[in-house]
Amino acid sequence: MNERDLQLARAMVDLELDENASKKTIVIKMHDKQQTFSNTRCELTVDYLEAVEPRRRTRSLNAPSPVQQFGPCGRIMKNSAMIMTIQDPASQRLTWYKPPLTVLVIKKIRDNSVLPPFVQLVTWLIREKRMVVFVEASVLEDPALARDLRFREIRDKLKTFKDGTDDLQDRIDFIVCLGGDGTLLYASLLFQQSVPPVMAFHLGSLGFLTPFEFNNFREQVTNVLEGHAALTLRSRLRCIITRKEEEDKEPRPPTNLLVLNEVVVDRGPSPYLSNIDLFIEGKHVTSVQGDGLIVSTPTGSTAYAVAAGASMIHPSVPAIMITPICPHSLSFRPIVVPAGVELKISVSPDSRNTSWVSFDGRSRQELFHGDSLRVTTSIYPVPSICATDQITDWFDSLAECLHWNVRKKQKHLDELSDLTHSSSNDTLDSLDRDS
Repeated sequence: MNERDLQLARAMVDLELDENASKKTIVIKMHDKQQTFSNTRCELTVDYLEAVEPRRRTRSLNAPSPVQQFGPCGRIMKNSAMIMTIQDPASQRLTWYKPPLTVLVIKKIRDNSVLPPFVQLVTWLIREKRMVVFVEASVLEDPALARDLRFREIRDKLKTFKDGTDDLQDRIDFIVCLGGDGTLLYASLLFQQSVPPVMAFHLGSLGFLTPFEFNNFREQVTNVLEGHAALTLRSRLRCIITRKEEEDKEPRPPTNLLVLNEVVVDRGPSPYLSNIDLFIEGKHVTSVQGDGLIVSTPTGSTAYAVAAGASMIHPSVPAIMITPICPHSLSFRPIVVPAGVELKISVSPDSRNTSWVSFDGRSRQELFHGDSLRVTTSIYPVPSICATDQITDWFDSLAECLHWNVRKKQKHLDELSDLTHSSSNDTLDSLDRDS
């Protein structure tokens, strides 16, 4: 059997499909094989083809897509549970399949410096963009706003909601945050499923997650409303607390929350060490003895986690960061695990005390013996709009907010020393004699 007949035979084996295969898959495979044989007939090598017409690199997640074929016969086994993401998160951009009509404006509370930009923005959105603007009900009760003449003119045109009582899920097309990082965390809390695109203006203290400056807000908001914006999909963690069933007590409802930064399990007011069991995919990995444990998203890696010694991860990287808090061990370093795994955290049976858990700094509650906290990556990320792009925004935030790698530069020399011109055969003794 010659080489061409062997390729034809292998192609026929590859086209053996199970009963559930779709016609579309057959067409795609036939097209791929046709392209392969066409290249074979042309008798061009792969290197020559790539030199003539470089292949466009397909990407999955944050890396070039690996080839699926290994040699003439080996390939990745098909798995029904395997999910392939074609688009690279670093190139994702916003588009609207219908014009946005409603906008939720979230402003920083207890900060009067945010009031003038807030009034200016909502007035412009109502009068110029003809949008329906939602604000929190407590905003209308602010006495400082009540004295503002411009705000009085548009006050009755604002729609309100109350946190915890009104469902905004299908009513909001677009979110604008005015303040610091806390406003973005609050927006994440309000939407426990799908989140509208969020545009965050830096009017707070730190502003790591708020890349936009308010000076040019009209042009920036207009660009976003027209669909000209890059997106960073900030993954969130699904956190579920399952309580131990007790015969003499009523069952407590499970806690089910999404967090954008981190979930923290600590020892609370107890003077004893935390003793926490950590399971990954049902397997016991380790027991944490110390002040506690931080489980964070890549977005949260630059928050509490980095203060506890963790690495900083770009928000587009699919991962979960696990960071101990003051572990009583010299070898317990922070680790990064794949985004698809499930974590289970529980109080060790021999622990001297209970633990406490908080979600993005909120909803703090006690974790008793027999309770368990399960953490997975949610399918509902926060689509954060970029001021420039995903990479530039992140490194700008590292430099401006955390002063990453800031030091005085070393001065240059007016004349290079002999040491820089010495050959590898020169010894230190000879250099010393010359000097």
